[in-house]
Amino acid sequence: MSFGRLEKPAGHQPMSDINVTPLVDVMLVLLVIFIITAPLMASRLALELPKAEAPASAAPESEAFVSVSLDAGGQSYWGDQAVDADTLRQRLAEAARRNPATEVQLRADTSVPYGRVVQLIGMAQTAGLTRIGFVADPALGAPAAVAPVR
Repeated sequence: MSFGRLEKPAGHQPMSDINVTPLVDVMLVLLVIFIITAPLMASRLALELPKAEAPASAAPESEAFVSVSLDAGGQSYWGDQAVDADTLRQRLAEAARRNPATEVQLRADTSVPYGRVVQLIGMAQTAGLTRIGFVADPALGAPAAVAPVR
């Protein structure tokens, strides 16, 4: 009499391959996020603005303004672009020619000497721009301040 095979059938073997599809999905999402945020982070100018307690700017959003910055090394920036003194004078004069009511928003690092800030204000006034706002970080949770100078 034959009872057949006494061996147990092998059944399914465990899978030894790693499923990389979820890993690839996560990596692609992270790559897209990095591609979107990298230019935003690279264009920021690292300034340590002074702290001030002042009301938020009451100037309407539609008014024309230019942003001029001074970093800790004394380098001038038009927006986020580094410029020398002659180029800065030319750009300020062009802005004044286009619209004399243009406001200069001045951002200066706390370590910049006061004399350098005064030189920049003099450049703006010589170019014909009399509206200058000093941008500061809010102190202790106050809203961001731009204090206009007339």
